[in-house]
Amino acid sequence: MTLDEIVGDYIREYRDDARDEMREFRSEHSPAAAIRRAALSQRRNGKRHPHQRRIPIAVLRRAEERLQAVRPALAKAPDFAVLHRLVEEEIECITGIGELTVYDIAHRIGAHYGKAPSLVYLHAGTRTGARALNVKGDSFDPAILPEPFSGLSPAEIEDCLCIYKDELNGRSQRNRRGSACAVLRRQRRCP
Repeated sequence: MTLDEIVGDYIREYRDDARDEMREFRSEHSPAAAIRRAALSQRRNGKRHPHQRRIPIAVLRRAEERLQAVRPALAKAPDFAVLHRLVEEEIECITGIGELTVYDIAHRIGAHYGKAPSLVYLHAGTRTGARALNVKGDSFDPAILPEPFSGLSPAEIEDCLCIYKDELNGRSQRNRRGSACAVLRRQRRCP
């Protein structure tokens, strides 16, 4: 697949579901409720997000406790970068919480507070996809990517790099349809 095809496929197949997920967190009735759902990695139907399905619930509850305790600081964060750093400082030390979970929880909480990433954050699958484009580090400015990515937000680029990591690295599409990101997107469309 070309980069244009990858981005086009992402927009057709996954963008709406990703935006719907963030709208759900934005519309949570209170910051406490948003933090609870975000930390426990709960989707609207109560099921756990596939990215965090293997993390014991006790670990996620501990993350929630720590984040609820700093709720005022999260609310005052001027942007996503500061919010992400606060989440990271509070929960990365919890055994079982990795960089993907830190990002996912921060992204969900950020949606509630109206703070979206302005950088693309790398972890696990996104790092693999980014390497195919000669991008390294923990985060980067999306402006450095080739033109086909210019129509995507930083969060959408993060999602796209994860879902299409195999195509970006010249491997088959078969793995994309079975990835946690792709499975989640397909599950959202099911009744």
